[in-house]
Amino acid sequence: MAGWSIMASGKSATIRVDDLGLGRVLGDRMLPVLVAAMAFLAALALAGSAGASALVRHWQEGAAAALTVQVPDPAQPLPRSGDGPEETRLDRALTTLRASPGIDAVHALSAQELADLLRPWLGDAAGGTTLPLPGVIQVRLFGSGPDVAALQTRMAAAVPGVLVESHGAWVQRLAILAKSLQVCAWLVLAVVAAVAVSVVMVATRSGLQARRDSIEIVHGLGATDGYIASRFATRATVLACAGALLGAVASVPVLLALATLTAPFVTAAPEGTTPAAAADIAWLLAASLATLPLELSVGLPALPVVAALIGYVTAQTTVRRWLRRLP
Repeated sequence: MAGWSIMASGKSATIRVDDLGLGRVLGDRMLPVLVAAMAFLAALALAGSAGASALVRHWQEGAAAALTVQVPDPAQPLPRSGDGPEETRLDRALTTLRASPGIDAVHALSAQELADLLRPWLGDAAGGTTLPLPGVIQVRLFGSGPDVAALQTRMAAAVPGVLVESHGAWVQRLAILAKSLQVCAWLVLAVVAAVAVSVVMVATRSGLQARRDSIEIVHGLGATDGYIASRFATRATVLACAGALLGAVASVPVLLALATLTAPFVTAAPEGTTPAAAADIAWLLAASLATLPLELSVGLPALPVVAALIGYVTAQTTVRRWLRRLP
């Protein structure tokens, strides 16, 4: 029979590497291409999960560690306290904040900064608006920060009408949203793994049916179930690993492009770097590599290993179950 040969001595049998002709029935094109597509989708799902995790950390370290204080009529002077200098409502609010525990830094937004914040809603008219805008103070916290309710009471006593706004509630809602995105990403990974198992199973069953006669002869001459299953498993492992490697490599340019787009927003340019230099491709590439999440750096190289494991276990299980049904 073409494709295999047997040298029998008593009850033993010695069989060559591709004695079942699997190179012709377990296709070396379709299976790797399908696994490559699955690996590409898995890489994108891993990137989505890692990105959502990074967003949660960014929000918790950024917005959750800050407060916003609004001061109505910021330029209105307040009565002097003793022999102290004359203060405006904004000055008194800044002084009170700096003296409060749990506060790292305070910054009163300038008129230009307020106009920049309003521009998305008011357009170019934001810079010349005559609306009575409140003074806005950005507050950076350290440690666990102050008790917001106590700070609100203290600020209201010093400057009536002041509003202290904590970002904790919004951060919590955004964190829940990010966690739900992570769950969706892991569900996508589970679906991709299930599809990969199905693809290997169908390819293995097709190979078993195509080489049924050869398998029955080899099996009858003494080849064990483990030997026949290992031939299929080895072939499926190599093809699945090659396909996953192709898919992982194909995903790298896409992931680097996405990381490069987000690098200016999450990575500060080196001190002294001009805006033109900060937009340099080399800096963006270095920044994108620096911001690539650790879980993605580990997950991408693991894709071929996981695909090989799926191919091996699925092929072994499928072949052994099929052989048990032989007469």
